[in-house]
Amino acid sequence: MHPLAIVVIGVAIVITGILVFRLHAFLALILAALTCALLTPQEAIERFLVQQSSIEVIDAGDGLRLALGPKDGALVGERFQVVRAGEDGSIQTVAQLEIEKYIAGPNSNLQSQVVFTPEKTVEFDKQTWVIRGRDLAQAKKASKKTIGERVATTFGGYCGKIGILIALAAIIGKCLLDSGAADRIVRSALNVVGERGAPVAFVCSGFLLGIPVFFDTVFYLMIPLGKSLRIRTGRNYLLYILTIVAGGTMAHSLVPPTPGPLAVAEELNIDLGTMIIAGCLVGLCSSTAALFYALLINRYFEVPLRESPDFSLADIEKMANRPTSELPSLLVSLLPILLPVVMIAGFTFLVNFQFVSKSSAMYPFLATIGNKNIALGVGAVIAMITLVVVKRSTFKELATSVQAALASGGVIILITAAGGAFGATMKEAGIASLISELGDYSTPIILTLAFLVTTAIRTAQGSATVAMLTAVGILAAFADPARLGCHPVYLALAIGCGSKPIAWMADSGFWVICKMSGMTEGEGLRFISPLSILMGVVGLLVTLLGATLFPLT
Repeated sequence: MHPLAIVVIGVAIVITGILVFRLHAFLALILAALTCALLTPQEAIERFLVQQSSIEVIDAGDGLRLALGPKDGALVGERFQVVRAGEDGSIQTVAQLEIEKYIAGPNSNLQSQVVFTPEKTVEFDKQTWVIRGRDLAQAKKASKKTIGERVATTFGGYCGKIGILIALAAIIGKCLLDSGAADRIVRSALNVVGERGAPVAFVCSGFLLGIPVFFDTVFYLMIPLGKSLRIRTGRNYLLYILTIVAGGTMAHSLVPPTPGPLAVAEELNIDLGTMIIAGCLVGLCSSTAALFYALLINRYFEVPLRESPDFSLADIEKMANRPTSELPSLLVSLLPILLPVVMIAGFTFLVNFQFVSKSSAMYPFLATIGNKNIALGVGAVIAMITLVVVKRSTFKELATSVQAALASGGVIILITAAGGAFGATMKEAGIASLISELGDYSTPIILTLAFLVTTAIRTAQGSATVAMLTAVGILAAFADPARLGCHPVYLALAIGCGSKPIAWMADSGFWVICKMSGMTEGEGLRFISPLSILMGVVGLLVTLLGATLFPLT
């Protein structure tokens, strides 16, 4: 079966399963992964694995060279297999290459080896690869695994990459809510800017809380504050709703450790610090545009304050009047969020700008504290201590909060890992080769294509996270900087921005916003859906501008 047909069937299963049969996202993604694995022939899997393990061949004019780095351990006299995909798709060995001598490469991290073919001359094309013998044997062995084994292996691999991070982020978010730290952050922002600056406070607070806390929870936390302000002022309720959405939803799609951008960064091999910095910059630009949209719309339209199933007006007044003395200090409230970000992004900054070299005595220590798992672990410990000390919770109550966080985070881990497994099966089917056959396109076209693919999937089935996981599996072949024309972080940003449009009835977040705010479905379509489109498009435009002016290649 043609790779494109396999991919279309897989995506259709995800969309139909979630939208029509109301399957849980985990089940829909796993079913799609198993289906794609079933439809993919063994020859296609073997070809994909060989291509993944192959070594780039450079025609330098004075002979062929292999692009092997110093750490690859190649020796003079070592032989490599030259393989080619036959007409039936199977991998056949056609010749051998032998390393003759080393030649310094174009930079200190790369060496090229002059090679020759003792048997015959080989014409290299897109269906011919050079590979070590042991890697070829491993590829042939892996291609013979059963469907269940292949899906389970990739599923486990993704759990290993993102499982700890998502679990720790869930603990941080839950403890921030239970200790009152999240409430303190929002109140402090409101105190600084005052009532007139409340929209700015909501955007900034929502964006900050959206980094470790899932969007639904951010909205659940902040909407009572918006309602209490509406009761106090008698106006601007639509403005408060839109600004809360504008802040929390962009961080949800662009800034790790939120599951979507975290999984995309891992799939495209993007340093987490780089993703955090770039995601914050693009996200804040989109949220700022959304703020101006909200201010404009609020001048001409109004949404009345209505009772909602979650909060009566009496409950809102009670939450709004909670004594500030019961809340932790602002510094303590911010530490679980900001400290991990500073640790991860700080290490990336120091290394990328060569303030610290890998040979430095400080490098091992900085690499340890800048590790994403360690940084999030520190944040989780601080958040748990805050819950125990400030709220005077018992260890039993702490255990209950952590258990609830892990139950919520566990579901997200399952969905994210299932999405990774689905993406892996699409790549095994040959989607990367299919994309490479499309030819070379300019950076803006590739990034716009990534945006549109993600938008189509998001609009069809509703979940931003599922859309990002599905799209990155299709588009990962574009991540090579030489082909993309810029750093792959811009591809990740385009995918993240594409997960915003279009919020409508298929989106669970759309219903959360409508039901908890008291908006009708019609009001949601009039105000929330255009907001999601605006944020996505502005994010794409900023991404294109960044890729053009600062390609970072």
